[in-house]
Amino acid sequence: MKLIFSRKGFDAKYGGCASPILEDGSLCSLPIPDPNAPTRFRDIQLKGASIAPMVEALTRARITASDGAHLDPDLRGESIVRAPGWRPIFGQADAAASHLANNGVGAGDLFLFFGWFRQTTGAGCAISFVPGAPNLHVIFGWMEVGAVHPMSDRLIEAMPWARMHPHFVERERYRNNTVYVASERLDSLGLASAGAGAFDCIRPELILTQLEPYLGRSTWRMPACFEPRGRTLLTRHQAGRWSSNGATVQLRSVPIGQEFVLDIGEYPDVKSWACNLFTSFTSKQS
Repeated sequence: MKLIFSRKGFDAKYGGCASPILEDGSLCSLPIPDPNAPTRFRDIQLKGASIAPMVEALTRARITASDGAHLDPDLRGESIVRAPGWRPIFGQADAAASHLANNGVGAGDLFLFFGWFRQTTGAGCAISFVPGAPNLHVIFGWMEVGAVHPMSDRLIEAMPWARMHPHFVERERYRNNTVYVASERLDSLGLASAGAGAFDCIRPELILTQLEPYLGRSTWRMPACFEPRGRTLLTRHQAGRWSSNGATVQLRSVPIGQEFVLDIGEYPDVKSWACNLFTSFTSKQS
């Protein structure tokens, strides 16, 4: 089984600011702008309200309600109006898709989507970042892969509910265009949780960034079970980026790159760590 840390959402180049951690602790991963996407920021909802006023406020109107949004990974059924049969879906292309394929990512593997987040205050058009709040890398969603499909005319016919997804709409734009469809349940972890979704609220176990001492969002503090100790490394991260600190391990994560793959067949305790993300989540929902 592979575990993939997948960087998504607003960044310095696409969006230009962090995604918000709302006052109630809710996580709202903002999809990157995409002028060719059929979905507009005004179309996307969180808890029944459009995210557009929040996007305009946080970007100081550099991005507006009418701008296109690359809604991918597409994890929340309630985000936009859906066609019958919709399923959570994620598209990847170009070198990042090749990286996933070259590392054997397929059915039964688990994506953990993370992004750049920062605490906010206020709401809607009055929202703003809390002065001095740290920039964080936070896990905001997940997807167990149920099936992997290269883009094709046959796939478009077979998945009409996905035709508004940006990797379908803009299929000619991408090289090596590949689609990942979620499994029904987290079977690879032996859990009954949905095969894909978004974590509603910030929790300590979802924060990748080391907080004490704080060295920037790309310095992570992880459980000791991630320490390489001669095992196959998390892709794109050489051994020199890891340092042990007893019960935890520090990782200076690479600042560029979307997909980081770990073969947890060599890291059995990491599977237990992943299970805990969901058992803790479901217990808080009950």
